[in-house]
Amino acid sequence: MKTTEAWAWLTAGVLALGLNGFYHDGGAAWAHRIVDQVTEQSEAVVDLASQRVDGFMGKASLVAARDETASCRLAAAVARFQSKIARTQTGMAHFEAMSARQEASLARMESNRARIEAQIARVRIVPVVFSTVDIPAVSCPRVRVSVPRVNIPQVPRVRIPAPIVHVETLGAGPV
Repeated sequence: MKTTEAWAWLTAGVLALGLNGFYHDGGAAWAHRIVDQVTEQSEAVVDLASQRVDGFMGKASLVAARDETASCRLAAAVARFQSKIARTQTGMAHFEAMSARQEASLARMESNRARIEAQIARVRIVPVVFSTVDIPAVSCPRVRVSVPRVNIPQVPRVRIPAPIVHVETLGAGPV
């Protein structure tokens, strides 16, 4: 029990020492990057929500414009033209937002690649020398076993003649 507890404390100490060295070598920069990414993503969510509110207000004004009765054909044509322009602008805004999301994901992927490359560059492989151990030859004592001989009597063979069966066939058949 005490040995197991001692090994647990030794493992905890080695782990703490390794984490301390990792932190002092700048290995905790990933935590700072995560905080920065969360901040950037929350700003992006707020921007996206404000764009959706603007689009909703634009759609509401289009519905209000449709409900108004136009006094002349020219005013109706201008209203239709303006609604088409508004729909086109909304579609372009959606496309630009989608492109921005894709560019952001591509940038995140590129930063992850650069981070992984930097971590791989910091890896130091230390050569390890293993000491050889000679295993002494082990001799096993010989054990003698005596097996008694058993006489098995010969059993006479029994022969039973099989009957002969004749089968008549009609012909080659459709086979």
